[in-house]
Amino acid sequence: MIRVVVVDDEPMVCAHLKTILSSAADIEVAGSAADGAEAVEAVIRHRPRVVLMDLRMPGVDGLTAIERIAELPDPPAVVALTTFDADSYVIRALRAGAAGFLVKSTPPEDLIGLVRVAADGHTVLSPEAARRLVAASAGEQHRAERARDRISVLSEREVQVLGCLGSGLSNADIAARLHLSESTVKSYVSRMLVKLDCANRTQAGLLAHEAGLLP
Repeated sequence: MIRVVVVDDEPMVCAHLKTILSSAADIEVAGSAADGAEAVEAVIRHRPRVVLMDLRMPGVDGLTAIERIAELPDPPAVVALTTFDADSYVIRALRAGAAGFLVKSTPPEDLIGLVRVAADGHTVLSPEAARRLVAASAGEQHRAERARDRISVLSEREVQVLGCLGSGLSNADIAARLHLSESTVKSYVSRMLVKLDCANRTQAGLLAHEAGLLP
């Protein structure tokens, strides 16, 4: 039997998934959870082979739960569930250790088959999810290219300061890291905001992320 834990903060969604999965002779829904903290407890208690994990939940979200489950001994395959209103969040989930992801509207027959695939240790992507991921990746690459074009007007030192901004460092912290005076850092930041047409440090920091200046 393939033991599955279903995690979603909407009871109707949980009930729907349980009904679909329980119709398969080789799948047992061992438990369910309404947030990430409960999900980790359910995995420890029921030892499932597969977890269907909603990403956006109050309290402990799905991304945090995936990271915690990945640290457990012999962790199950965790498949992220999404409605694709936050594609970048899905990509983060995959990087955190998710075995794949499915849209919540996946047809019942496909869902059962994909749970079996996940239980065998393979990556799972519903056809719609694969198309959305390709589109999201293409959009992310386009944003990165635009961001790199924008920062091409900066000097090497200004790029270093911008990377520090993206890490959330204060002017004092940046000065200490780059061996500059705090007044010099303030001057760099002011010039950068003008060159990049950014209204504030937060916008500049986001641009640093998009341009790939941070690990």
